[in-house]
Amino acid sequence: MVLWLLQHVLPLFQQVELHTSGDSRVYLTARIALASLTSFLFALLFGPLAISFLKKRFREKVASSSPTLDKLHQGKNETPTMGGLFIVCAVVLSLLVWGDLTNHYVQLGLFLTISFAMLGAVDDWHKLNTSTKGMTARTKFMIQWILSLLAGLPLYRHQMEIPLGTELIFPIGNWAIPIGIGFIFWTGLVLVSTSNGVNLTDGLDGLAAGCTIFAGGAFIALSYLAGHKVLAEYLAIPSIPGSGEVGVLVGSLVGAMLGFLWYNCYPAQVFMGDTGSLPIGAILGFAALVTRQEFLLVIIGGVFVVETISVILQIGSYRLTGKRILKCSPLHNHFVLSGDHEIKVVVRFWICAALLAILALASLKIL
Repeated sequence: MVLWLLQHVLPLFQQVELHTSGDSRVYLTARIALASLTSFLFALLFGPLAISFLKKRFREKVASSSPTLDKLHQGKNETPTMGGLFIVCAVVLSLLVWGDLTNHYVQLGLFLTISFAMLGAVDDWHKLNTSTKGMTARTKFMIQWILSLLAGLPLYRHQMEIPLGTELIFPIGNWAIPIGIGFIFWTGLVLVSTSNGVNLTDGLDGLAAGCTIFAGGAFIALSYLAGHKVLAEYLAIPSIPGSGEVGVLVGSLVGAMLGFLWYNCYPAQVFMGDTGSLPIGAILGFAALVTRQEFLLVIIGGVFVVETISVILQIGSYRLTGKRILKCSPLHNHFVLSGDHEIKVVVRFWICAALLAILALASLKIL
């Protein structure tokens, strides 16, 4: 919206365009910052109204497979949930204001954000209003794949016109492996994995939100660098025209998460639910796909990866040997049941997330 006005209403910016950086026509760095600030203020200012609305309609039911964990978290019972509604509203509003709505990546980003939020909302509603624990895992997984493939097809058509746009890029040695139409399936795998990874991590007050802020900060930088031809060539990373606009999307996410964390830090006044965790993961995965940095996503989102692996290993160990390797999965629950206070676990996971984001960005020049 604002970008359109600057481009079509103010002749002055026709001269400014000649001096702006990257592939953006109007002040990309400023728009990323303003998008973050806008979504933060929206989440912060409208948070109390949203929490009041959710408190009357959607309250968390503490019911896990661990009675001990349920006892420890009994104080969280009846906490308003589905806070992802105002996270997504903040992201979408900010992107509509500061993003280039003619940009292909912005359009796909909006689709993924809204569609995954709707899926999460349906799942949350089922958990809260029926005797089941939400949608069946198979149904939820299938819908995630459908939504991801719907985004993967137009993304493939766009990326195939860009050098290295559909290749798998290995950070070490910058080896590129073309996967052709397999890029569509790869898109589905990345989006489904990241959305579920964030969902599994969302188990303690502020945990997923804080880790998302650090991961999002890294992808803001990667999106900007990939969209800046000179910097991309200097760092030997794929140059993706238009990818700088993904920085506006991720910037909106980071701002919204900062505003949400204001109310979600211990003791949480609201939970994001699947309504928030699924679109958050989809946005991070989408940023990795656009910038061709899926392997760096494994480092940047290392906390989400480890949490997911802990669940897989726990289930696999129990089915094969009848024994559990952790006291409770995901990993953060193991530490809580080991006696560590929730705040200590969350802050330590935040530290790990920050260090991993720094490591990933440092590797751009080292590797």
